[in-house]
Amino acid sequence: MSRPDRQRLLKQKGVVVWMTGLSGAGKSTIAALLERMIQERGKLSYRLDGDNIRMGLNRDLGFSPAERAENIRRIGEVARLFVDAGVIVIVSFISPYRIARDAVRASLGTGDFIEAYIRVSVQAAEKRDPKGLYKKARAGQIKEFTGIDDAYEAPAAPEIVVDTEACSALEGAQLILDYLQGHGHLEA
Repeated sequence: MSRPDRQRLLKQKGVVVWMTGLSGAGKSTIAALLERMIQERGKLSYRLDGDNIRMGLNRDLGFSPAERAENIRRIGEVARLFVDAGVIVIVSFISPYRIARDAVRASLGTGDFIEAYIRVSVQAAEKRDPKGLYKKARAGQIKEFTGIDDAYEAPAAPEIVVDTEACSALEGAQLILDYLQGHGHLEA
């Protein structure tokens, strides 16, 4: 069965929505809301995030720059397979390095990678700090923490920017859903 056949069967177009941003930006919350919104429309989506990737497929990787790059490469390969199956894939990872995100984009077809920059300042993310990670990083308990002692490279030209200091997670998810709808991904 070909990708077009699978997309006709599902009545949707496979695509990767790649959410990138600092820890505490709201990526996971927006991803969960978006997944539910897509499924409420009778469409098939799958969410890839740290909980289902770092605990299994990538449990052998740490957080050095090389291991982060390999983490993103593997996630990109899994996402590519889902896209081939006609599924809307919602990827929610910090993915701090532009070159790694660009490599995933290059591995997919034109229009198959939608970069959604979930933007937040380091200061706002530190105030939220739902897992206490910034506090641990500032105390030296976590090394190479993105935004503190390791770089985060914001996307140069993302398809979507969601500023979570200016809008709610629900508004952010709706913005992404509107983009998917407007670009024909919710129909085949």
